[in-house]
Amino acid sequence: MADILHRVGVKTTAPDKVYEALTTIDGLAGWWTDDTKGDPAPGGVVAFRFPVGGFDMEVQETRPQARVSWRVVAGPDEWIGTTIDFDLHQQGDYTIVLFKHGGWREPVEFMYHCSTKWAIFLMSLKSLVETGEGAPAPRDVQISDWH
Repeated sequence: MADILHRVGVKTTAPDKVYEALTTIDGLAGWWTDDTKGDPAPGGVVAFRFPVGGFDMEVQETRPQARVSWRVVAGPDEWIGTTIDFDLHQQGDYTIVLFKHGGWREPVEFMYHCSTKWAIFLMSLKSLVETGEGAPAPRDVQISDWH
């Protein structure tokens, strides 16, 4: 198994703002993709659609200002059954986001692409919380034919 790992500091002393961006439809649409629908409560499924496909995430866990966890239930074969975790903690003036997209069967080329795209979208999350404006799909940085 292989994992994608990232650490991003969001300059805010209000971790609830980061948590809200990870647990509401408007928040998610503000940094990941405009086309976000569904139920972001535990047990619910959120559908994320992009110009070249999409993913359905079952919400596994939400702990206010501390953790959000999803399991991929629909999308590319490489993603099915993987988990996406956001662990949050405060460090001075920053809310630290420890991101993990875990459980990849093997580190295929698509995983490299997804790692870069996750970094881009995590920076969009940072921007959304810090400035009020993210860069969700389709306004995100394009890096290849896979977008």
